Amino acid sequence: MRFPLLIATLIFSATLCHAERDFLTAAEVDQIRLVQEPNERIQLYLTFAKQRVARIGQAIAQEKPGRSVFVHDLLEDFTKVIEAMDTVSDDALRRKRDISIGTQAIAGANKDFLAQLEKIRDSEPKDISRYQFVLDGAIDATRDSMELAQEDLKNRSGQVLSKVDKEQKDREALMRTEDVEAKRTAEKKDKEVEQKRKAPTLRRKGEPAKEP
Repeated sequence: MRFPLLIATLIFSATLCHAERDFLTAAEVDQIRLVQEPNERIQLYLTFAKQRVARIGQAIAQEKPGRSVFVHDLLEDFTKVIEAMDTVSDDALRRKRDISIGTQAIAGANKDFLAQLEKIRDSEPKDISRYQFVLDGAIDATRDSMELAQEDLKNRSGQVLSKVDKEQKDREALMRTEDVEAKRTAEKKDKEVEQKRKAPTLRRKGEPAKEP
């Protein structure tokens, strides 16, 4: 009785470890942390996506043992990179940042990615059944991301802000009235401080403010 239980435990542990596998390398994570400007971060994610698509193509061209597992993992990682890139875009729009350069790059790159992934699907590799599901998912994610990047930024920004507003109202609906008021007061103070920080001034650097 213990042997089947041990096998089941090992299988579960292996599945869990696979599910928690990071889609970025440690070096890539460090690069992302160093880049804060959204357009530059988008370009970085596109570089990572391009590298993965290239490796997928190389693996498909060579029939080596273990290829299907390698391709499967790369497709999963690619999809997560695309999703992370779109999250960066939405977060930038929420903060009212200009990402016109980034979205243009996304639209162009995703068009190429989509063509390469569809070519792999249409070529029907003999082991495709082992990664068909994640390949279809990668194609769908790429197409959705491309269409999102082609949307009017003003309309997309409005949709993102509406979603944020709805989520905030849903959270506040679960809070006590006094907690909601305290939260709004704190947010108002933070906004006032930020506005004062950004207020234009004609004073030279280091010059003290004049008394009113």
